[in-house]
Amino acid sequence: MTAPVVETNSGRIEGRTGAGCQSFLGIPYAAPPIGAGRFRPPRPVADWSGVRAADAFGPVAPQLPSPLENILGAAPIVSDEAGCLSLNVWTPEAGAGRRPVMVWIHGGAFITGSGSTPWYDGAHFAAHHDVVVVTLNYRLGVLGFTFLAELAGPDYQASGSVGILDQAAALAWVRDNIGAFGGDPGNVTIFGESAGAMSVGTLLGLPEASGLFHRAILQSGAASNSLEPDTATRYATELLAALDLGPTDVSRLHELPVEVLLDAQGKLALAHAQRGMMFQPVVDGSVLERPPLDSVAAGSVAGIPILVGTNRDEWNLFAVMDPRFSATDDAGLVRAAEGLFGDAAPAAIATYRAGRPAATPAEILSAMTTDSVFRVPAVRLAEAQQKAGGQAWMYLFDWATPAFGGLLGSCHALEIPFVFDNLHQPGAGVFVGEQPPADLARAMNAAWAAFARDGRPGNGLGEWVAYEAGTRATMVLGDSIGIREDPMGEERALWEGLR
Repeated sequence: MTAPVVETNSGRIEGRTGAGCQSFLGIPYAAPPIGAGRFRPPRPVADWSGVRAADAFGPVAPQLPSPLENILGAAPIVSDEAGCLSLNVWTPEAGAGRRPVMVWIHGGAFITGSGSTPWYDGAHFAAHHDVVVVTLNYRLGVLGFTFLAELAGPDYQASGSVGILDQAAALAWVRDNIGAFGGDPGNVTIFGESAGAMSVGTLLGLPEASGLFHRAILQSGAASNSLEPDTATRYATELLAALDLGPTDVSRLHELPVEVLLDAQGKLALAHAQRGMMFQPVVDGSVLERPPLDSVAAGSVAGIPILVGTNRDEWNLFAVMDPRFSATDDAGLVRAAEGLFGDAAPAAIATYRAGRPAATPAEILSAMTTDSVFRVPAVRLAEAQQKAGGQAWMYLFDWATPAFGGLLGSCHALEIPFVFDNLHQPGAGVFVGEQPPADLARAMNAAWAAFARDGRPGNGLGEWVAYEAGTRATMVLGDSIGIREDPMGEERALWEGLR
């Protein structure tokens, strides 16, 4: 079988054929972000001569090992700072047609992950729904989200969000090249999970990404994850101190081995484990002019359909990996609830208990944390989009995995192999059990493809009503599938006064 060859703007590449589609892997979309390119926006990739092999994934962005990536079935990490800005394409047939394009942005708390994780294989989308799928790598952690502008001046203005600018550069590559792969540059859907969805939420408010996508899907992440410059500068100062550098030594960061930077990143993460994500996009007034949710509320993407949702038990994944969380007692629950709800903590605990009469204190706290970190930001995004005159659709994934003795429930990341219809991929069985519902995977895969095609989800799920504050119609995806109005509404309402 003849290997497919495509002409890109930078040169010719040769992919491979298999699994009912063609794939082109490890395509560089930007120049190596090394030397003077560290902490700076991505630059155009250099042209090459001849035909470049595109039959293997490129190296991933430098990162520390992640237990979750091991669960996801990722191959042993081969990272390379110079070669990490690459992407992968799956298409039914290169050069023919103008198909919907789906660009996946991986999660990993902005510090881990890659576009080559087996769960993200785009073959099912391409072969069964006639769409083109793109996955990508972007700079992570200290290299992608260290804000240095207030320490080192305007040359570093973009440094706090270069990982997001990498994503925008990949979307620009898609605009300029995807037609050669059979894709339609005028019909691009960006979608992602966790920090990937938070990235999508950031792109909704990123001026540089305007016009580069036409639909957006956010899985377990929304538009509420960004840092203010003061906070980001404090983190950058702590990073310099961990490297035995001062505020005047920023230029030395370009010379340090990447392993040294990652070691310092790990030490900071350990020291501030309860602080949340230290590496996030920065609202610097230039790259990001204001918090992304504010941009959505102002109508920045009113013409772009949004599909957003969460899993019922998101925080269970993190709770089972943290013995301290699992040991939460009644007193600990009260303290945590007071941190979330203030004087309303007793009422909040009672409301969450009413829906979970047999739950332990740790399980109640997990439900509260799920809402705080994931569900409530998703609701606020859908509300902002709807109020701005745009359309949003909401889902709730509530299929519970039997894996790990049922402790995970419907946890974070569980929906990914269903969305991609990749229940067979390495690592999926550990997460979803031996007999996951294949019909649910097929239905979700088709619904996501339908949304990419015409901006309306569905395709076999029945009528999926758009989200409005009055009814809060939500598609529940689990052992049964159907629309429910305002699921867990009493719990959602607790957060109304805490904006």
